[in-house]
Amino acid sequence: MKLPGSRLLWLLLAATTLGAALSVVAVQWCRVNGWTDPDQHIHMCYSDFSLLFSQRGLAEGLFPFVDDVPADQVMEYPVLLVMVAGVLALLVPGEGITDERILAFYDLNHFAVVLCWLGVVLATAYSTAGNRRQDALLVALAPGIILSLSINWDMWAVFLGALALLLWGRSHPIWAGVLIGLGAAMKLYPLFFLGAILVLCLRSGRLRSFAATTLAAALTWLAVNLPFMILQFEQWSTFYRFSSERDVSFSSVWLFFTWLPLDGAGFSLLSNGLFLVCCLGVAYLGWAAPTRPRMAQLCFLIVASFLLLGKVYSPQFVMWLIPLLVLARPKVRGYLVWQAAEVFHWVSVWMMSAKITSGGEFAGGTELIDWAYHLGILAHMATLIYLMVQVVREILDPEKDILRSPAPAVHGPGQDDDAAGSAHQPTEPARQTAPATAAPVLTDPPTAVPPETSPLQTEPPETSPLQTGPLQSDPLAGVTAGRPDVFGLPGLGRKTSLRLRW
Repeated sequence: MKLPGSRLLWLLLAATTLGAALSVVAVQWCRVNGWTDPDQHIHMCYSDFSLLFSQRGLAEGLFPFVDDVPADQVMEYPVLLVMVAGVLALLVPGEGITDERILAFYDLNHFAVVLCWLGVVLATAYSTAGNRRQDALLVALAPGIILSLSINWDMWAVFLGALALLLWGRSHPIWAGVLIGLGAAMKLYPLFFLGAILVLCLRSGRLRSFAATTLAAALTWLAVNLPFMILQFEQWSTFYRFSSERDVSFSSVWLFFTWLPLDGAGFSLLSNGLFLVCCLGVAYLGWAAPTRPRMAQLCFLIVASFLLLGKVYSPQFVMWLIPLLVLARPKVRGYLVWQAAEVFHWVSVWMMSAKITSGGEFAGGTELIDWAYHLGILAHMATLIYLMVQVVREILDPEKDILRSPAPAVHGPGQDDDAAGSAHQPTEPARQTAPATAAPVLTDPPTAVPPETSPLQTEPPETSPLQTGPLQSDPLAGVTAGRPDVFGLPGLGRKTSLRLRW
């Protein structure tokens, strides 16, 4: 059953409100009793909001990256995140470090990330095709977001990244670049979207759009960072030094390789090198796939690779992937299995943290906590790798992609879909074009998907071999929509061609 646009908006708002209420319930013990060790770990309500307010000079009125903050109180985060924390700290009434002020700072930040969450939900809805808008409910009620929302400021970056994808899909490459630059100034991962944009623009011959997006992102990042690089370089560079030198930490795959004779910098080199290899693999996949991949598919693979190979996987990092997966592969069964694994991992992390902060006294120091923790890491990694494999399979065989929804017609190999869902003949790709459709809105335009198709189905609709038709377009295609291929790589069913146009 499809919902009218206004009803869907209210449904998304109600679902996000419910999720926000559950996120408050999840941390209520700490809101009432305070954030102290080991109780905040035992009750699984730890938050950097409360910790950093009292330990980074915010409660004393010091504004990070502006005032001279003691070396042991410098915030180890990117500039824009630090600015958000500093501005919200100024809104807290009173002076000094008190329980009331800590709670007020926490509540301000929790409310702010709830608003960002709502923005992500709406951006996801607007970024999907007309018959898939209800998929945004998976973001509104995501267990990973409910449990991890207020651990840190990550939802700000998720919001900026979601807006960047939406603007790219609306054919606003410069504004998309601005949002990517802001996102990278909050958390680095939105910067990885440029890799997906490069692959798609190179394949469609729209390198000018890629250059505009990249330049806008770089100038925006510089505009945010440069003043603080000049004013307080030591504070500004703390994040980058900390990221490079930090040791392997919670839930990283490298915990199983600490026997190697490497320090934090050595593991950084190894991690970054393998991530680069993964990025090259995703690039080859995007260039050589028989049909041009969707933007969200490539973004998901890149970000997931980064998280799998990173030196730390904090529980809140799951929020980076949720909207990307919903846009890349909104199959409920796989999504729920992954979220169940992430919830188990989330619980195991806090139990392990409780054991550490209690000096081994929590639960009698039982070894079961260690086993559960390592099992949680494996479950998180296994389910994420499974999802990555499924996304790769759907890139190689687009008819398995429920967002492509083949229409009844003949569809040959080696073709790209345009914005109207029609395929270009491989023999004459340059002479056939189709106008890009308007970006999806929260109304109900006509759709080729049968009315009985569920918007949250777990398996792709069955199609007859005689009805395998042209594939639906990528709602995030943006300026590449309707463009025939001008560059491809051999090896995955494509003919090599090279006609780059700036």
